[in-house]
Amino acid sequence: MPFLFLSPSTQYFNPYITTGDERYWMNALADEMTPYLHASGITVTRNDPDGSAAQSIRDSNASRQDFHLALHSNAAPQALSGRLRGVDIYYYPTSEAGLRMANILVDNIKPIYPLPDRVQARSSTIIGELRRTRAPAVLTELGYHDNTEDANWLTGNLDAIARALALGVTEYFGVPFLTPGSEFDAEAAGENGYMALRSFPQTDAEVLAQIPNGTAVTVLGDFNGWYTVRAGDLYGFASIAEVQLGVMPLGE
Repeated sequence: MPFLFLSPSTQYFNPYITTGDERYWMNALADEMTPYLHASGITVTRNDPDGSAAQSIRDSNASRQDFHLALHSNAAPQALSGRLRGVDIYYYPTSEAGLRMANILVDNIKPIYPLPDRVQARSSTIIGELRRTRAPAVLTELGYHDNTEDANWLTGNLDAIARALALGVTEYFGVPFLTPGSEFDAEAAGENGYMALRSFPQTDAEVLAQIPNGTAVTVLGDFNGWYTVRAGDLYGFASIAEVQLGVMPLGE
C-alpha cells in the first residue's frame, strides 16, 4: 500500500481570471483525485488548506510518505499577464523518482490539454516542496490561472485532470487503477482467523496488517479476485475469499 502526501496550493491570494482562486481550485482538484487514489489502494494524507508551504513540508516529513505531490496553477510575470499558457511538472534535478513521476504525469496530461506540446517536465532547485521533503516529490503547475483559456480548461475539466493525475500515481507505484464506485460495509473473514491486508493484489505481496475476523472494514472496489479495502486508516488489497460483504452500499 503506497502512502501519498497530497499538497494542493494554500495560496488563496492568487485569483483566477474567471472565478475563485488557486487554493480553492487546487483543493477541489485534490477532492476529485482522492476517491480514485483510495479505490486503487493508495493511502492519502492531505495538507492543511489554511496552512503554508512550510507547514505542508513539515507535515509531509512527519510521517511515512512514499511520494509528495504538490498541486498548483501558474501565473505569468506582470509584463506577460494573460498571455502565457502551458503545464509544467517540476522535479528536483537529482531525484530519479521525481523525474520518473514527472514524465508519467506529462504523458497523462498531454492527451487532455489543448496544447500538448506545452506540457513539459522541468527541473528546479529552488522550490521548497521539491528540495526539503524527505519523500521524492513533484510540483505541478496546471496551466496559467491569469489566462482565460487555461483557467477555463482547468475549472471545466476537474474530473478528467484528477483521473489523469491519479492514473499517473498508480502507474508510478505499480498498482492497478480502479474507478471508485459504491462503498460497501464488510467484515474481515479470513480462513486463518484474520484478513490479510496486502500492499498489492497478489498472494506474495507484503502483508500490511492482519485484520481479525469480524472487524468492520469498507470495500472500495474490486480487481481480479481482490477487493480494495479500507481498514481504519489503512488502505490495501484483500482476497475476496477473506472478506464478508454486507448487503447494501454505504449511504443507501
